[in-house]
Amino acid sequence: MRNYSQHEILAMADESVVVRRVIPSDNSCLFNAVGYVMDKDKHKAKELRQVIAATVLSDPTTYSEAILGKPNQEYVEWISNPDKWGGAIELAILSDHYGREIAAYDIQTKRCDLYGQGKGYIERVMLLYDGLHYDALGLAPFPGAPEEVDQTIFSVDKNGNIGSASRLAERVVEEAHRARKFTDTGNFTLRCGVCQKGAVGQAEAVEHAKATGHTNFQEYS
Repeated sequence: MRNYSQHEILAMADESVVVRRVIPSDNSCLFNAVGYVMDKDKHKAKELRQVIAATVLSDPTTYSEAILGKPNQEYVEWISNPDKWGGAIELAILSDHYGREIAAYDIQTKRCDLYGQGKGYIERVMLLYDGLHYDALGLAPFPGAPEEVDQTIFSVDKNGNIGSASRLAERVVEEAHRARKFTDTGNFTLRCGVCQKGAVGQAEAVEHAKATGHTNFQEYS
């Protein structure tokens, strides 16, 4: 693979685009997406799950059952399981762990949830969420550029902005939204892989899982 010089990259800066870097769908996409934007490493899930588990275990007052949705120790065991997904709690902890803001763009709503905001962090990274899956966002110097030259960490100015990167990210979100590249978790249909019972939406699937202990669901149309 060709290595691009700094001069070439700067010369092509006016062609910069925010690109979606796909993370494998292995139930650890949030952690590996964070690993990529923070460390350029798509294989950080095990380490980052341990970071979250240690943080939660060390502060049972902050991370109480009311916050976690389950007892502290039970949550620690749960999040350490590579089959379990992460969400807002984990993003907030990882933002503090790295000392950087994490902007998570939601394709369906076009909303941007910003973790770490107001804590004085001077850098930000960006993720893309489709309702079930997280991918990473990076700024490439030109369309088709290799991942090696992505910029994934952006300086936050005194007004809380990161320059053109946020505008380019919003364009990616808008295009994905128009193409309906998201899963409507309120209305999508699932089938339990254990007993084959159908469920409509995430809430019904959660209730079925609580009642039966079944957690293997597949989406179907």
